Amino acid sequence: MTEYMLTVHGVEGAPTPSPEVRERMFADVGAFNKEAQEAGIWVFAGGLHPPHTATVVRAEGDDFVVTDGPFSEAKEHVGGFWVFRVADLDEALRWARKATVACQSPVEVRPFQAV
Repeated sequence: MTEYMLTVHGVEGAPTPSPEVRERMFADVGAFNKEAQEAGIWVFAGGLHPPHTATVVRAEGDDFVVTDGPFSEAKEHVGGFWVFRVADLDEALRWARKATVACQSPVEVRPFQAV
């Protein structure tokens, strides 16, 4: 079994969904999460606060520089993720299809490196 990260992407400045649409998305993601847990593939998942809440730490020699804001100055950002343990990429992609419908956002699928 391989662990895959399914990453939800958002676009900075995109229109905020209406309360009704957000409520439906939360319900759909909750149902998706339950399905993944019941299937026994769930490892971990979480949603993230907006990019402006990020803090970046950089090593510079023996010192560290801490700055506010996201590392990347991009319009696209990670909004949340799932980590699933599945047999292969095909199975991870089947779950990603369900995830993108539930959260109404693009979902990137990447395997973890073997340890």
